[in-house]
Amino acid sequence: MARTPSTMLPLGTPMPEFSLPDVVSGRTVTSTELQGRPSVVIFICNHCPFVKHIRAELARFGTFCKERGVAMVAINANDATAYPEDAPESMAREAREAGYVFPYLFDESQAVARAFQAACTPDLYIFDSEGKLAYRGQFDDSRPGNNVPVTGRDARAAVEALLAGGRPSAEQKPSIGCNIKWKPGNEPV
Repeated sequence: MARTPSTMLPLGTPMPEFSLPDVVSGRTVTSTELQGRPSVVIFICNHCPFVKHIRAELARFGTFCKERGVAMVAINANDATAYPEDAPESMAREAREAGYVFPYLFDESQAVARAFQAACTPDLYIFDSEGKLAYRGQFDDSRPGNNVPVTGRDARAAVEALLAGGRPSAEQKPSIGCNIKWKPGNEPV
């Protein structure tokens, strides 16, 4: 199991623009829909053991966000040709089975992942109501096999700080996960 850390995009970075299909509803979701309120963007996929490890808590976190008016989307940018279990049909099934209440978007061109400098799954980004990056990094301290309970503590604390009118702590730990499965020739330099 490869352990790739997130790139830790600089805090304050504006949310990259995107327009991607939601594999569940079939509608296109854009970054402009997330503006004006705190929002969460998380890069995930179906087959990664790190994502599977947080799956149930990620679904609960999605409900936590929805109940508080926080926008949330998940994006899968993996090469679905090389990894067919990450294809849109499988993504839709996974979203339903996991109980995700947020759109699960497919970044077929991988341009959005490149714009976010996403490196791994899960790779988490939380933006303030002005669309500026306020948190990036780990969901919590739990990893497959480390016996730390999955709580989403770091993600929840960041969202709660923003909702209270504050800022998340600047001490943020990178996420660790499987590398994004880039198409040949698409790998970041």
